Amino acid sequence: MSVRNDHHEQTIIAPAICAGVGVHTGQRVKLVVRPAAPGTGIVFVRTDITDRDNRIPVSGEAVIDARLNTMIENAAGVRLSTIEHLMAALCALGVSNAVIEVDGPELPILDGSALQFVQLLDRAGFRRQEAPVRYIEILKPIRVEEGDKSAVLLPCDRYEMRFEIDFPTPVIGNQVVDFVVDEATFRSDIMAARTFGFAHEVEALRQAGLARGGSLENAVVIDGDEILNPGGLRMEREFVRHKALDAIGDLYVLGAPLLGRYEGVKAGHALNNKLVRALLAQPHAWRETTRVFDMAMAS
Repeated sequence: MSVRNDHHEQTIIAPAICAGVGVHTGQRVKLVVRPAAPGTGIVFVRTDITDRDNRIPVSGEAVIDARLNTMIENAAGVRLSTIEHLMAALCALGVSNAVIEVDGPELPILDGSALQFVQLLDRAGFRRQEAPVRYIEILKPIRVEEGDKSAVLLPCDRYEMRFEIDFPTPVIGNQVVDFVVDEATFRSDIMAARTFGFAHEVEALRQAGLARGGSLENAVVIDGDEILNPGGLRMEREFVRHKALDAIGDLYVLGAPLLGRYEGVKAGHALNNKLVRALLAQPHAWRETTRVFDMAMAS
């Protein structure tokens, strides 16, 4: 998956620390990513909760709400939201094992993309581990639909992604991105794409107790046919690139990178999780595999 880890699991070398506000709660939170042993997977810990089990191992079943972000919960009812951007960075950089401590109910949104999470992990450094990476190999197509939205996983010998969106504003319109999900492409084309929203929706979200931390510092905001951010967009087709970023994070809750092709049309967090659950419900459609032996044969 990652150009760094030659199909072996990977963790970080040193703890990585940052702080920021949650986009929905508006609450300031501190985040610490810590190294973890092979086979740990990605585990979040709510350090502000001490009266019950505060560890939330990431899995497809742990996702309990995916309307506006990806929220996970453990058996003790401890929840954490907006994990998708960090999960995308961990996936693309090949981090298999990490324990992530958060002292609040939501991860910091930072600049609304995965850029600062990648920079955080880069500063911590990466350590190769002896265990081979487990890949989820797609053997048969899995498809979910809701109205004009769809998400599908198809067999493929590498991780590919195609995403298409269509909004009735000329600022966005129809946008498509199609790429190989690897570290180099993520760094160059995907990680800096920011989340986006519409000005007319913001007040309704805030009245619902959401988007309290949202601002032009961490989201692209569209008002009619205008982008309100003074600097405009960071890149061509930033909107669809961010939707692809979200999908990478949403699919990494499976606990392993894919060997398969994801195709999304107007899909969001909820449909992505529906796809994850559909895949898990059909064990004949996928298998776990490693690629370390293949590399030994090739050499």
